[in-house]
Amino acid sequence: MPVTFDRRAEPGTIRLEGEIDIALAATLKEVLLEALASMGEVRISLETATGMDATAVQLLWAAEREAKASGVVLALEGPVPEKLRTTLREAGFERFPFADERAAGSEVR
Repeated sequence: MPVTFDRRAEPGTIRLEGEIDIALAATLKEVLLEALASMGEVRISLETATGMDATAVQLLWAAEREAKASGVVLALEGPVPEKLRTTLREAGFERFPFADERAAGSEVR
């Protein structure tokens, strides 16, 4: 399954695998909304994602804004593949919150 939400993990973790595109937009939106509604802290793992289209980037952007507005901590966790770093950077994300801001390479650059 390309979009999963591990509710049992502490904090809850959304894992994106493979190509995340418009065909998965409804699933990704549903998972993001569920995670934001049920958790005080949520991680997003892109480690095994191979690509992301503009729709997926927009959903992550909207989720990050909603998280900030509602007091939920939403952050990327683990390494982000270079292809996704480029996609995020080209979409205007110079920086996306990371679970460990002190980690080397925590910028999307």
